[in-house]
Amino acid sequence: MREQRHPRFDWGLPILAAADIHNDGSYPEQTADALLVTKGSPGEIVRVGHHEESNAPLYLVEFQNGMVVGCFEEEITPLRERQP
Repeated sequence: MREQRHPRFDWGLPILAAADIHNDGSYPEQTADALLVTKGSPGEIVRVGHHEESNAPLYLVEFQNGMVVGCFEEEITPLRERQP
């Protein structure tokens, strides 16, 4: 069993989308590969979880357009880093 990778960011952190985010099937009411969030869109981390298959932190982000999307660290950019 491998050790769980610790998240770099905390919930409540304001972020920007680092890339366009498309539907991966998580939103069945949207078409496959529909654009959910555009690059540079602001949001806030509302929950931090873990993606078992990739052993990576997974962030539930609420974007200002109303979409709530699961994102990996490389898909978001913090507006400010966590304070020690």
